[in-house]
Amino acid sequence: MDTEALRSFVRAAEVGRLRHAADELGVTQQAVSKRIAALERELGVRLFTRTARGVELTLDGQAFLPHARSIVAGVERAVTAVRPGSRALRIDVLGLRSAQAVVLHDYWRSRPGTDLDVVTLRVDDPSVVVAAVEAGDVDASFRSVTDPAVLPPDVQMVHAFDSPLELLVGPGHPLASARRLTPPQLRKHRIWVPGIAPRSEWAEFYDQLATDFDLRIDAAGPHFGDQVLLDTLADSADVATLVGARDRYVWPADHDLRRIPIVNPTLAYPLSLILPSRNPHPGLRGVITHLGSLPRLPGAVWLPSWATTPRRGDTANARTAHP
Repeated sequence: MDTEALRSFVRAAEVGRLRHAADELGVTQQAVSKRIAALERELGVRLFTRTARGVELTLDGQAFLPHARSIVAGVERAVTAVRPGSRALRIDVLGLRSAQAVVLHDYWRSRPGTDLDVVTLRVDDPSVVVAAVEAGDVDASFRSVTDPAVLPPDVQMVHAFDSPLELLVGPGHPLASARRLTPPQLRKHRIWVPGIAPRSEWAEFYDQLATDFDLRIDAAGPHFGDQVLLDTLADSADVATLVGARDRYVWPADHDLRRIPIVNPTLAYPLSLILPSRNPHPGLRGVITHLGSLPRLPGAVWLPSWATTPRRGDTANARTAHP
């Protein structure tokens, strides 16, 4: 059934004149008449009778009107749900306690009227996330593709920010009393990072980190969630893990866990934003401006090789992708 014919019928019924309905719909009176006539033929009933004052609904037209209104309203809601600028900005983050979510929350607090929908795609393969951005399932994603050359033409990746890592240990760990640590001091200590998924960006990150600094990074066993990891650290004298400085973790006071910065160089996880190259959601302009205002990490910083090579776009020039 032609939704434009339904819209013409509803408006004509509401204003009582085909000419007035045509003016509001931005078409000719003849076009409205043809649409309604086609609708009547499809339904096999008369919807209007003509009078000296315009048109009046028949009994069939009166019965049909509430259903037609419902269909037109549903179509308008469906279009609004996917039209950039008329719906909430939908951004994917790795987790709701991750550094990306924290930065987005800071942005939202600075602009409390922003209509923002923060989601978590339960996928590890960045190519799946790229496909979701390309299809419009999300407007952007805080993920990275380690080889930007494989990105489709309609998708770009811009640098978001670099997240410094900290060592998280329990009170019985040999490094628990340190105020800061250097990468060489982490050698020979077991760093447990469960949940490193094959083909994920963080799998490549930890591979390079372990190789460059001769670290013992252990991903053995399934990841039963943050609480199990925190409980293990609290009870262990030889297990540590790495967390982002902005990542939010909450543990009982008697766990007495310690977050220790790593410096000289600072070990940083590079975070990128994947978004459409053409017609991105207008709300992304403010997010990208906010990302560009974040302070750079001081001193020497280690980043994986794929984050130190030129990438398509960055937070400084990504605004050129916006209308």
